[in-house]
Amino acid sequence: MTLKRILIIGLVWPEPTSSAAGTRMIQLINLFLSKGFEVVFASAASKSDFSFDLKGIGVTERDIKLNDESFNDFLREINPDVVMFDRFMVEEQYGWRVQQECPDAFKLLDTEDLHALRHARQQAAKKGLKTESINLFTDMAKREIASILRCDLSLIISKIEMGILSDQFKVDSSLIYYLPFLEEEITAQTIQNWKTFEERKDFIFIGNFLHEPNWHTVQFLKAKIWPQLRKKLPGVSLNIYGAYASQKVLQLNNSEEKFYVHGRAKDARDTIAKHRILLAPIQFGAGVKGKFVDAMQVGTPSATTSIGAEAMKEGLNWNGIIEDDSELFIQQAAALYQNKNLWLNAQKNGVKLLNQHYGKAKFEDMFIEKLQDLMHNLNKHREHNFIGQILQYHTTQSTRYMSLWIEEKNKNK
Repeated sequence: MTLKRILIIGLVWPEPTSSAAGTRMIQLINLFLSKGFEVVFASAASKSDFSFDLKGIGVTERDIKLNDESFNDFLREINPDVVMFDRFMVEEQYGWRVQQECPDAFKLLDTEDLHALRHARQQAAKKGLKTESINLFTDMAKREIASILRCDLSLIISKIEMGILSDQFKVDSSLIYYLPFLEEEITAQTIQNWKTFEERKDFIFIGNFLHEPNWHTVQFLKAKIWPQLRKKLPGVSLNIYGAYASQKVLQLNNSEEKFYVHGRAKDARDTIAKHRILLAPIQFGAGVKGKFVDAMQVGTPSATTSIGAEAMKEGLNWNGIIEDDSELFIQQAAALYQNKNLWLNAQKNGVKLLNQHYGKAKFEDMFIEKLQDLMHNLNKHREHNFIGQILQYHTTQSTRYMSLWIEEKNKNK
């Protein structure tokens, strides 16, 4: 393959130590680098102290501006073969400029998860409605599906979401591609280095607090789960970790209840590895949860809900328990914590599950071959997606003039 240049436009600069989205982005960047792509990463966001050192792995970093013609100059300068948008909002902001300056560039969308699905479930949870009662056909869904249709291919991390896009929204299968987390397989040597059942203690929850499902889960743990679970396990603690913990999160810390809020973990996997069980009764969300992949990688069983484990086990046994009833969840979590045989069996389930469903060797080459094939037959592929061309045409006009109006307004300031 001749050297191809891919421009990745990030919503934020990736922080793999802060979120699963950051981990996912670094996995994709490493994949493109390993296959000979020249990678340019650009974002209008500000960097943080936890932003990944992309330059250190050979990626060109560029700061860009939103609603500014300098981005058009930047596109003409680098002339990318592929442009990957990090979530649909980024495609909305920059897609028309890419279409204007680089009409022959392959447009790839990394959805991370279906935002419309997560938002619909969140609204249902607030109203006390069951998951089956959610309204998927919202304004956010219209925006997200339109973005998917405007792109040449969208990466979907969950097979459940592949089904929703295909069955409910009637998105053609040629426009969506299943690409899960891309993990190193767990080897016998890896397992030998894990801490034993006896060397571990306490429960852990971990998650970025800018992500609403994580904050909701911690509230649920505090109010519904932990008061009963700690009665069954005197002396055991629940440790809460996560990046961007606000004061409302930190104030939940209570040493008398053995409910400890620690804030950011320096290394998520090392932190999870010290604990006996990952406790995550997630009530709503979408996509695939990186915390469970991290737990499997370090041999820590998990206790979660059907939403938490959604699309992850695919017919295999979970590395712990899946239970939606709170009372049963508490009973089973206590049993898993105390019973070494149950715990070891759950750990083995996690090894099999991760290696079979997330081992990167099973997915990387197939994806690159798919990408190359579509790039070589791009005109034919786009003709098959005429609705996407229509959306591209009208969006280019409407979004273009809105963006230009904002640009002029900013100049006048």
